[in-house]
Amino acid sequence: MPIDLTMRSAVAFDAIAAENMTPSLAAEYLKNGQFVLRNFSEILREVYPYPDLQQRLTNAFCTYEPEAKPASVVRKISNWLAGKNQPTKRDELIRIAFALDLTEAQLNLLLGHCTGYCLHYREPRDVVFAWFLQNDRSYQEALAFYTSLPQPERFNSYPPKTTSHLTRALQQAFSGVGSTEQLRQIYMDNLDKFGQLHVRAYQYFDKYLSQLMRPNAQWRDGVEDCYSLEKIMEVYMSMHMPSSRSRGQYTLVQKLIKQNWPNATALKNIHGHREDVPRKLLLLLYIITENAIGEDYNELDESYFTPQDRLEEHWWILNGILVDCGMPTLDPRNPFDWLILYAIAADEDESMSDRMAEMIDKIFADVN
Repeated sequence: MPIDLTMRSAVAFDAIAAENMTPSLAAEYLKNGQFVLRNFSEILREVYPYPDLQQRLTNAFCTYEPEAKPASVVRKISNWLAGKNQPTKRDELIRIAFALDLTEAQLNLLLGHCTGYCLHYREPRDVVFAWFLQNDRSYQEALAFYTSLPQPERFNSYPPKTTSHLTRALQQAFSGVGSTEQLRQIYMDNLDKFGQLHVRAYQYFDKYLSQLMRPNAQWRDGVEDCYSLEKIMEVYMSMHMPSSRSRGQYTLVQKLIKQNWPNATALKNIHGHREDVPRKLLLLLYIITENAIGEDYNELDESYFTPQDRLEEHWWILNGILVDCGMPTLDPRNPFDWLILYAIAADEDESMSDRMAEMIDKIFADVN
């Protein structure tokens, strides 16, 4: 199946599989200006390509935030459109969608780019606001309706284990809602199924982490050598990433790659169901385990697969996992995603994680 990409994304994707793209050249490609970053402003103008974009957003946000100073709202919108920063709160992105009359798919583009997750149908707020957006109702109506609803009791925990895909089941349940009365009823009927944490992403996280916690095959025979989360972080996940918290000397590409790099504390919180699974962590776990979950044989390891073949095959597999978890698919114009794609194009004699670690060494050579 052909991979359908925009022109700029196709250029970035094709560069990965080039035969002469060594780690040194790949690092230089990301750093020397050839690589064209996708930013929030570009996406915003793609979903709303009209000249009144700034005025429409400013007017709407002044209405949505009556307590804010107009000058502050103007400055915030101007900074977004100038590419200086982007929204960090999901509610800001939802407000943008209402202000511009966007579709759910367009809202998901914004959410995915800024937060790493699309709309989550186990999150009560997302469900309600998505319905009002789809039905051309106002943000104020959605907010008033949402605040009238009870909140689930077990909001920050995972539901009991189940074989069903809860998010898809809830999305299906809400798909035929035709009125606010129906919306309220189905919301109440499913109150025990709502939650903030992404179940599917945690299931993948748990499977991958189990592989790393028990690296030796003997454990299946009762001789269990179990790694701690600190050991996993040290052995597998550091990947030569600079440990310094100071980012003042970093380029934008370096900052985006290092941003929210996992640490042992984050692993503990996620493992203990106190934090959601970030997209960056899930991608790293795919690279480290090479998606080998309980499989002794993987055809992709055969020598007749070229790096281009592996790249394309893993592209479909990994994007399938991301979609399953409610995350945006791989973007060749995102520097971290490009790094992931470069790693999965490794040949049969090189591990993905070694290839990625070597790239990180080259990318951060000037700050190590």
